[in-house]
Amino acid sequence: MIRLGSLAGYSFEGPRVLAGWTPPAIAAVYAVMYRPDSDAKPQDFAVIYVGHSDDLSREPFPFQHPQAGCWKRRAGDRWNLHICIYEVPGGLPSHREQITHELIAVYKPGCNPEQYDQAWKDGWIGSYIAPTTGPLTTERAPSTGG
Repeated sequence: MIRLGSLAGYSFEGPRVLAGWTPPAIAAVYAVMYRPDSDAKPQDFAVIYVGHSDDLSREPFPFQHPQAGCWKRRAGDRWNLHICIYEVPGGLPSHREQITHELIAVYKPGCNPEQYDQAWKDGWIGSYIAPTTGPLTTERAPSTGG
């Protein structure tokens, strides 16, 4: 198991070597990773692609995927590529897409053609001032000791 996402909130199964992996017939979010320094730090992985699918067994894994060439270039060879999957409990396609966008914003994987920003802009909701947004305490005059 590997944890990915904002505050490492999603428990992904894997990672497994992509070259020997048989994708299950499930809907899931997936991340393709490699080990940048497999000798010195074999436990460290770098995320290079994130996607989602309604049925992983119908995806062109392992190496017919449109981004597979990028994966192999980044990893150095096909045996350094790994995959992990997250089956979203009760998740709809929109949930998987939202998680995918979040992971792309967090990891900025180089093989994803689209990138997303984690920035929050006031214009999305607007700014406001309310009595509940002020300080929790107020200044008091010094006591004269009486």
